[in-house]
Amino acid sequence: MFSRILIANRGEIALRIIRTCRRMGIETVAVYSEADKDSLPLRYADRKICIGPAAPARSYLFIPNIMSAAVVMDVDAIHPGYGFLAENPHFAEVCRDCQIEFIGPTSEAMELLGNKAKARELAQEAGVPVVPGSSSVITDDRTALETAREIGYPVMIKAAAGGGGRGMRMARNDASLLQFLSAARREAEASFGDPSVYLEKYITRARHIEVQAIADKHGHIVHLGERDCTIQRRHQKLLEESPSPVIDEEIRARLTADAVKLLRAAGYTNAGTVEFLFDMDTGEYYFIEVNARIQVEHPVSEAVTGIDIVEQQILAAAGEELPFRQEDVRFKGHAIECRINAEDPYGDFSPSPGHIAFHSPPQGKGIRVDTHVFSGYNVPPNYDSLLAKLIVTGKDREDAIARMRSALDEYIIEGVRTTIPFFKTVLDSETFKSGNYDTHYIDNYFQ
Repeated sequence: MFSRILIANRGEIALRIIRTCRRMGIETVAVYSEADKDSLPLRYADRKICIGPAAPARSYLFIPNIMSAAVVMDVDAIHPGYGFLAENPHFAEVCRDCQIEFIGPTSEAMELLGNKAKARELAQEAGVPVVPGSSSVITDDRTALETAREIGYPVMIKAAAGGGGRGMRMARNDASLLQFLSAARREAEASFGDPSVYLEKYITRARHIEVQAIADKHGHIVHLGERDCTIQRRHQKLLEESPSPVIDEEIRARLTADAVKLLRAAGYTNAGTVEFLFDMDTGEYYFIEVNARIQVEHPVSEAVTGIDIVEQQILAAAGEELPFRQEDVRFKGHAIECRINAEDPYGDFSPSPGHIAFHSPPQGKGIRVDTHVFSGYNVPPNYDSLLAKLIVTGKDREDAIARMRSALDEYIIEGVRTTIPFFKTVLDSETFKSGNYDTHYIDNYFQ
């Protein structure tokens, strides 16, 4: 087992990894930028080291500084968390070359699955259903038009090398397709260094469903059920729950089996999430991508299974066999997570950095708060706006919604605008309570 792990990240995920490492008896090294010199993870890590100025490109994304810190601190492994370098195959390769274990998939698996067009091809080869679309990247306008007309408008233009909604456009006809292709390519090039795009049929009434899985280095792959991540704005998730209220047992069995099948075909190890779109009109589901890292929303899977996913990541990276098999995983209750962001939900979710004058998180049975903020904390403008993840667990969905609504009432954050009022509106909505909504929920019901 590792004796010392460097956490190549910040904020709540850094603190969350530290907690598991401490329980496992593993020392931790927290890296930080100059903007994070007073952050909470630094107080709990065994060691800390500054890796540069506030700009991510010169700190959390700057591999030479992170690797220098790892060597100086004599660590056995590096946990990348999510975001930043978590899905960077070059970083994983550098770790391997330096004989430092990367707690995540191999660079080869990451390279394969990180390109959405290649991942789509792999899924087709493995017999996993994919959204109707182009068989490979689109290289010219003529092919784009022919493909779009064949699968039928509207279509989605997607960046082959990225995610998070960047390089993504929806075209309803030939004219908008030609207009948006160049814009999508430019954005993909700027965001991911690769202008390649491909086309997919646009699912009008879609749910975003993902399957959490863990794979060891001995060929064992176990899924931890599905999460429903349909409440989104600009393709960014805001609320997640497990299990999904629209998936029945028959679909669940096929969906999770296909997720495992795909990861096995990719030779995947460590924690990963296979994402699908579920068509509300037809009841069919389609593979869209793999997130080769731990997800922001992983606590809802932990809540319904009782399994510490970060612990399993560490064990798998250390070469241990999974301590359980699929038949050992038991699902209990219903969990919901709300991402408490420093954003103005009534101002188009614009960022709201600043000084937190007062912070008082809710407490009680079935409530978990993963956060790195405190009264007096200054939210820097340089990074993601996530302040906390509020997770509740109930005996069923109705109970979980009631617990979450109560917890949101108790959650006090003063000094910056947050998404708390937005979530209260969502949970009070009869549409949300019914479960009959799609990825357009915010556009349709929240003004």
